[in-house]
Amino acid sequence: MARAEKITLKVNGEPHSLTIDPGEPLLWVLRDQLKLTGTKFGCGEGECGACSVLINGEVFRSCMVTVGELAADDQIVTIEGLGRPGNLSELQRAFVDHTAFGCGYCTPGMIVTAEALLRSNPHPSRDEIVSAMDDNLCRCASYPAIVEAVASVAGGVKRED
Repeated sequence: MARAEKITLKVNGEPHSLTIDPGEPLLWVLRDQLKLTGTKFGCGEGECGACSVLINGEVFRSCMVTVGELAADDQIVTIEGLGRPGNLSELQRAFVDHTAFGCGYCTPGMIVTAEALLRSNPHPSRDEIVSAMDDNLCRCASYPAIVEAVASVAGGVKRED
């Protein structure tokens, strides 16, 4: 039988106290407990990127991180923490403007991954964008539009020689 513990998570800038099994994957806590359903379940094995979130500014697959591995002061950011309907982030707006999605299922994970890239490297080259986005799978093959969306926000994208 799983043991429940009181755990505090800081998600999208707000603290949440939960009594939950520390072995519970963050993905299910976000979706089921906190009702943040923008983070998607894809493969459940950390391979597709649909469940990507930022933890302290770095991309993590939330299906592979348990809530017990997190500290109360860890900053967790989901797609909902980047913008809201009617007030999209610049990156979210770029995905819309470049139609950088087909079905849209991978889009939250793609945007979260691109956000991490641009926070660490505001002017990546196209190769750096492709490399950063490479581990996120898109079953609709919207990759060219995704790269264009990220590049448009990057502004001064470095040219490849």
